[in-house]
Amino acid sequence: MDFLEQVADGLAKEVLEAERLMDDEDLVNEIMKTIGASSTTLEEAFLTAVRIRRAETRARRLLVEKVKEFKENPPEPA
Repeated sequence: MDFLEQVADGLAKEVLEAERLMDDEDLVNEIMKTIGASSTTLEEAFLTAVRIRRAETRARRLLVEKVKEFKENPPEPA
């Protein structure tokens, strides 16, 4: 991971944690605008990291649900 990705991902992680803590859906956009005023390169990398982390969170939730469902209703042996 290069420096840009490290910075963007670290910031995305912190912002998403703060967003959940403060229940502030506008926080990502506020931070994005602040970043974009100085560096469009970092802004794009930050948004990409946010999207990736959100997608990962959704995928992990689905996986947990599917495993739980399987354990509660295992398929019958053949």
